[in-house]
Amino acid sequence: MKTIYKVLIILMLIMIINVDRIFSQSAKLKGVVKERNSTNGIEKYEPLINVNIYWQGTTQGTVSDQNGNFAIEKLKNGNNNLVISYIGYETDTIEIDNQENEIEIILSLNNQLKSIEIVERRLSSFVSKIEPIHTQLIMGEELMKAACCNLSESFETNASVDVAYSDAVTGAKQIKLLGLDGKYSQIMTEKFPFIRGLSSMFGLGYIPGSWMESIQVSKGTASVENGFESITGQINVEYKKPDKGEWLYLNALANDKGKTEGNFNARVELNDKWSTMILAHAEQNGLKHDFNNDLFLDQPMLEQINFVNRWKYNSNKNIITQFGVKYLEEKRQGGQISFDPDLNRDTNNAYGIGIDSKYMEIFHKGGYIFSRSKTSLAMIQSYSYYNQNSFFGLKDYEGEQKSYYLNLLFSSYLWNTFHTYKTGLSLVYDDFEESLESSSLAIDSLYLRTEKIPGAYFEYTYAIPEKLTIMAGMRYDYHNMFGGFITPRFHFKYNLFANTILRSSIGKGYRTPNIFAENSYLLASSRTISVLEEIKQEEAWNYGISLNQTFLIKSKEVSVNIEFYRTNFENQLIVDMDKDISHVYFYNLNGESFSNSGQIEILFEPINHLDVLTAFRITDVKSTINNELISKPLVNRYKGLLTMSYMTELKKWQFDYTLQINGDGRLPNTESLPTEYQIGDNFPAYSIMNAQITKYFKQWNIYLGVENLTDFTQENPIIAANNPFGEYFDSSLAWGPLMGRKFYLGLRFNINE
Repeated sequence: MKTIYKVLIILMLIMIINVDRIFSQSAKLKGVVKERNSTNGIEKYEPLINVNIYWQGTTQGTVSDQNGNFAIEKLKNGNNNLVISYIGYETDTIEIDNQENEIEIILSLNNQLKSIEIVERRLSSFVSKIEPIHTQLIMGEELMKAACCNLSESFETNASVDVAYSDAVTGAKQIKLLGLDGKYSQIMTEKFPFIRGLSSMFGLGYIPGSWMESIQVSKGTASVENGFESITGQINVEYKKPDKGEWLYLNALANDKGKTEGNFNARVELNDKWSTMILAHAEQNGLKHDFNNDLFLDQPMLEQINFVNRWKYNSNKNIITQFGVKYLEEKRQGGQISFDPDLNRDTNNAYGIGIDSKYMEIFHKGGYIFSRSKTSLAMIQSYSYYNQNSFFGLKDYEGEQKSYYLNLLFSSYLWNTFHTYKTGLSLVYDDFEESLESSSLAIDSLYLRTEKIPGAYFEYTYAIPEKLTIMAGMRYDYHNMFGGFITPRFHFKYNLFANTILRSSIGKGYRTPNIFAENSYLLASSRTISVLEEIKQEEAWNYGISLNQTFLIKSKEVSVNIEFYRTNFENQLIVDMDKDISHVYFYNLNGESFSNSGQIEILFEPINHLDVLTAFRITDVKSTINNELISKPLVNRYKGLLTMSYMTELKKWQFDYTLQINGDGRLPNTESLPTEYQIGDNFPAYSIMNAQITKYFKQWNIYLGVENLTDFTQENPIIAANNPFGEYFDSSLAWGPLMGRKFYLGLRFNINE
């Protein structure tokens, strides 16, 4: 490993010294275009997209990107008049000094065109052409193509992220990225760590869909700025903002299986500097269903209340501050239909499951922008508390986590704005207290753990706009339990041609496994839990390469994305369910463990207003389990996806259809079970269809949809459901849908600016 570190450091030094010389081009003028507008006496400046910028009297020009930024080569003939043109705004011509390298342009609305509304139809999901890291942006419009009640249901139309039940009784859902569990992906909300530690099992249900402005899914190793935990990628959720967007948003939804939910978002601009927002969510599922007649609830009964209040201060000069609070309570009750929570939990009562969770968080984010536009100082910090009281039959589990996160960040440039860097200090503090009580557990009853991890990082970026980006970073962290460790990461992006982008990445990631919280679904079985040795920190290398190509067919843009990622573990927590059907063993990796994921995705518009996405992915995940390198159980070997979305003229109606083809996979060994409980070596491939119709009105819309249109469900998902207190009971082998066809009806209402 020392050799790899040395090679990476040498490559970074060579690039820093020589890359400017190798890739240098003619001098460029860089800038940003913004619009000035006034609402209720409050003056605002927002970036303008796709503004035409060109040298007067020439055809040499460019357009501004999604952040209003642009770069244009300077002319050698002495023409210094730059024209800025955008429909609906006053055209501006600026004389540029030869020594000037950066400018800021402010456009004003043309009063003569106030009655004209310009509407641009944008893609609701796409791969960023700007970011050096392979990043897919899922916008709010994409989330409206399905019920999207929470984050776990936000990826129904996404080819990269899989979502599946972790077991057949708790209703918990887990994601998979690059073939590996969601615990290997860093999940954040606006760059704050979220869904980690004890909340990882149920945390995907803690972010309502109506709160989300967008989701960024980056594959492979992430930036060192955000820590060392990302191994397969990063999912960052952007909430709706208190200073822009709709003033009021209401959403109500109900389905035919008894689930109801309501959402309320409202924001207020107190003055030209202060704004605040309330996000509220409540849901309930109080009906009992047992369509497969195994005497167990097909989905748990659930109650949740969820609340966020956030504030933002913008000095309109160089200080921005955001802070707020979050609070959540959730109750789940599952198990057998006849279970009575008011009676004693023993074998005279039915088998029951109860999970009560509470989550609280205080967060703060502040930044100062210096007079130089590329220099800033920022601080991100949060304190969170999570508590879970639960029982699984006769087993009791209680967990409590207190966490503090701090990230101090300074960013600037070196010689010019082609060479930028970020550096900072971080601190992660986690205090865990877990207890397990059961006569069948081969472990101690109380687990206490405190993690203190201070760190420092540096990341250098060399960028020639629309041509080349090289990003190399390294961080050092010291863990009070595992000692110090180094995290190197490197990203490369090169525009081979105008519409061809090549990306590659390599980097390392670490994480501390939470044995019981991340595998609590195993408590809903008769298996004895055995921890065979002291569990070490997990660490892995990730390598990735992708190619994005766009071209025109009959004036219609087609986007093709091809990618391959490999994750190699140097150490991993092995969850062995194959060695003995009556046990589950936890131990450190002793051998090989890897994941290979290859995917092709095509996005096109065959006719006006019809967006079509087709994708296919092959996944190969293997680990050394019980001294044998075998496929990891409950992982689909392939996935196919087809989505179609059609919107009529003037956005009156929208029709959405999704087809998922989920491949087969391996099941844990059940040969030692009685014949009637054996389930075979593999689960079959299956398909899922979803559809939705939306009718739009001026300020509201109504939508009707169906999930799992073909009514496919996993047959007998619970082993020995007829004897849950016996020695063969196991509900942890869920691989497919547990509920059949579901119809839902929803209403959205909003008041915009």
